[in-house]
Amino acid sequence: MELSQAKDVIYTLSQGIDPASGEVLADNSCFNQPVIIRALFMAHEALDRSVKYEQRKSSLPPNAGKPWPNEEDEQLAGAFDSGSSISQLAKTHQRTPGSIKARLEKLGKISGA
Repeated sequence: MELSQAKDVIYTLSQGIDPASGEVLADNSCFNQPVIIRALFMAHEALDRSVKYEQRKSSLPPNAGKPWPNEEDEQLAGAFDSGSSISQLAKTHQRTPGSIKARLEKLGKISGA
C-alpha cells in the first residue's frame, strides 16, 4: 500500500466512514470515540507530511544531499572560475542551486549573502 492510500484510509475512518464499503460507521464503533478520532487526525497529518516529503525528495536532483568528493570540489571550483553560472553548475553536478552556492561559499569562491 502506498502512503497516499494509507492517508486516504485513515482520513475516511476519521470521518466515521468505512473505507471498504463507504457506509457510515455505527455510533457505537470504536472509530466514533473522540480519542480515536483525534488519533486518526494526527495519523492523517503525519502521513500527509510523509507524502509531501516523498514528493519533494523525488523531485530533487540525483546528487542532492550526497557528500562532496574532493574531485568534485575541484571540478566545481574550476568551472566556476571559468565563468559557469550557478544554474549550469547545478545541472552539471546534479545538485540544487542552493547546494552549489553553499559549496562555493565553503570553497571561498563567493561570500555569503
